[in-house]
Amino acid sequence: MADPQSLPTRAQVVIVGGGVIGCSVAYHLTRLGWTDVLLLEQGRLSGGTTWHAAGLVGPLRASESGTRLVQYSAELYAGLEAETGLATGYRNVGGLIVARTEDRMVQLQRTAANAIAYDMPCELIGPDQAQEMWPAMQVDDVLGAIWLPGDGKVNPTDVTQSLAKGARQGGARIVEGVRVTGFTVTGEGAARRVTGVDTDRGHVEADVVVNCGGQWAKALADPLGVTVPLHSAEHFYVVTEPIDGVHPDLPIMRDPDGWTYFKEEVGGLVVGGFEPDAKPWRSPSDLPHPFEFQLLEEDWEHFSVLMDQAVHRIPALAETGIRKFYNGPESFTPDNQFVMGEAPGLAGYFVGAGFNSVGIASAGGAGRALAEWIVSGEPQDDLVAVDIRRFAPFQGDEDWLRSRVAEVLGLHYEVPWPLREMASGRPQRTSSLHERLADAGAVFGTRMGWERPLVFGPDDLDHTWSRPAWLEHCIAEQRACRTDVAVFDQSSFSKYVVEGPDALAGLQRVCAADVDVPIGTAVYTPFLNERGGYEADLTVTRTGAESFLIVSSAATTVRDLDWLARHGVEARDVTDEYAVLGVMGPRSRELLAGLTDADLSDEAFPRATSQEIEMAGVTLRATRMTYVGELGWELLVPMAQAPVVLDAVRAGGATDAGYLAIEALRLEKGYRAFGRELGPLVTPREAGLVFATALKGEKDFVGRAALEAAAPDRRVVSLVLDDAEPMLWGGELVLREGEPCGQVTSAAWGATVGAAVGLATLREGPHVRFPVTNDDLARGGFEVDVAGVRYPATLSLRAPL
Repeated sequence: MADPQSLPTRAQVVIVGGGVIGCSVAYHLTRLGWTDVLLLEQGRLSGGTTWHAAGLVGPLRASESGTRLVQYSAELYAGLEAETGLATGYRNVGGLIVARTEDRMVQLQRTAANAIAYDMPCELIGPDQAQEMWPAMQVDDVLGAIWLPGDGKVNPTDVTQSLAKGARQGGARIVEGVRVTGFTVTGEGAARRVTGVDTDRGHVEADVVVNCGGQWAKALADPLGVTVPLHSAEHFYVVTEPIDGVHPDLPIMRDPDGWTYFKEEVGGLVVGGFEPDAKPWRSPSDLPHPFEFQLLEEDWEHFSVLMDQAVHRIPALAETGIRKFYNGPESFTPDNQFVMGEAPGLAGYFVGAGFNSVGIASAGGAGRALAEWIVSGEPQDDLVAVDIRRFAPFQGDEDWLRSRVAEVLGLHYEVPWPLREMASGRPQRTSSLHERLADAGAVFGTRMGWERPLVFGPDDLDHTWSRPAWLEHCIAEQRACRTDVAVFDQSSFSKYVVEGPDALAGLQRVCAADVDVPIGTAVYTPFLNERGGYEADLTVTRTGAESFLIVSSAATTVRDLDWLARHGVEARDVTDEYAVLGVMGPRSRELLAGLTDADLSDEAFPRATSQEIEMAGVTLRATRMTYVGELGWELLVPMAQAPVVLDAVRAGGATDAGYLAIEALRLEKGYRAFGRELGPLVTPREAGLVFATALKGEKDFVGRAALEAAAPDRRVVSLVLDDAEPMLWGGELVLREGEPCGQVTSAAWGATVGAAVGLATLREGPHVRFPVTNDDLARGGFEVDVAGVRYPATLSLRAPL
């Protein structure tokens, strides 16, 4: 019989890291029929971050995909002991979240509406009822709470061991005490592929490698040119002596206004939290080895901000002893979402890491999702928010990550304000127009590191659930675009060039629309996956017989280029080489005509066409394309010369406008956005965008068969509130005749319609029948839940404007 701790020379899949994530991936791979699985752990299972995790499992998340992922985790942990014989310690005790402020209460009311949308049990309760559930806490300053019956707790080490046993039962092999020192790679460019793992006990060939290295994941990925942007921070909690009234079925309690959480443990309490200013630990390239089942030094001074708040909430803690102080390092990502998926530019190399203190809750669902991705070759769920391809190489800088992680950890319990922007590590990327825009009073946001003007005029974005002070500035920008002319800096757009004898054939296969068009034609098209869902939403302009220009969103550069490469299309990223100025509005033709000798008439320059012209003495590409629904041109200008063109456009009377205006303007016109209305589970039929495909023609394209056969289970529609006062921010519950039927996906206050406007996704139910028709929607009965108050709304398949 072979030694179970001996190292084989080959495995179909090698998983690096034996924490809860790695063991979950191994378990789920075997459940999908892949049994030649080898998991390598440098120490012992769960010995990194997993063992000192608090073990909270709260299924309700901010998105439906995140909620389903954790919901599955809870179901898995509850039944795993029956399968493996090893207890997980899972206990469904429910959870309370208390609010001290009116702003927090609004958040909880919005959370309760989300729960209804996701069919999750949730109840808003008063302070007295919360205290009945949690007698040890004082509620003098509590305004209310929500009760989440689905919350639970688990023993992290036990659940890891149970998953590991389940993986072994399925055929996986787990070897501890093996340190991975590197990887072997073959091929170049799009043909690069991982082929094996080097360890301190020899080499193992592999078809697939899965990096589940926790806080070591970045150091493992860096030599391969794979960006896994995470950095460790010290994370604190204490375990107290027993407290009267604390029992094993006591619910989890979170007091986010005090940055703290509480759960029962052996008659006492685990008291932890997420302090506003975190304490970064060592850089990813300088982590110690060995570092197994170890903690860092106690730091009572740093923990005091949490302990003071804990004593305020639970007075008995002032007289209760502390059994153990835990200070364990844990890694965090720049955007507080974990990292999953196959690395761009390195086939066969997958990552599952950076779980930002939700690793235990997420591990079951994340392990299944990553295993499905490996087996199927593409994600089977909407994982855009956690996809590794949302990051670019510059976001792996360790100094920048150290700055960012101190902010990210503290955001866990902050009020999740609409339009909240990270403050640390800025600026990273600026266009040549940045200084001029700043001088004009721009308030900037970021996307893919780019500083982008959101609005002009206010000192900053005020954080509020109601009408913000900056809205009047935004309204003025909207009106300028609708009635006169506005100029938008859209330089953050992703831009790629595809050229050569194979360019047309490759793009015809990848693009759902027909891009075999006359030179100078711009085509709006999606990239679809094999299930007919959106992988990208962009424009392709034919610039020559064998050359094309692709313009896409700022956030999807790496994702788009990876998708093209995987489908055999070679593209060159020219994003940094060109600025983009959007000159939009009914007077845009008049203004631009004064800066060029080119004929901008409808006859000479029709909609959805593109020409190279000279304007203000600069040779540029002008494309008659708009995301705001007005006459206008996008001017692709060499980056160094963009200030000259901006100055000329401003001199012609254009009003500076920002992305908040673009958001409102596009929603009034019903224009969809990738990552909100459009995603991997949404087809053009459901989005109402079949016209942007070649489905009526004979052209074959990726996803065509699925799109032809698809039976829609959702429909994107436009929405306007009947009342002009409320603000919508996206995520609100939509009801018909009092029954939940969908959610708002994007929203803004539209100056032209004079009310909150948005797009929503409707689901089939008692009062919504498919196919959805305008006649049916016109019967009305729709409402939107705005923090517990329901407002009538008008829904339509047609845009409001």
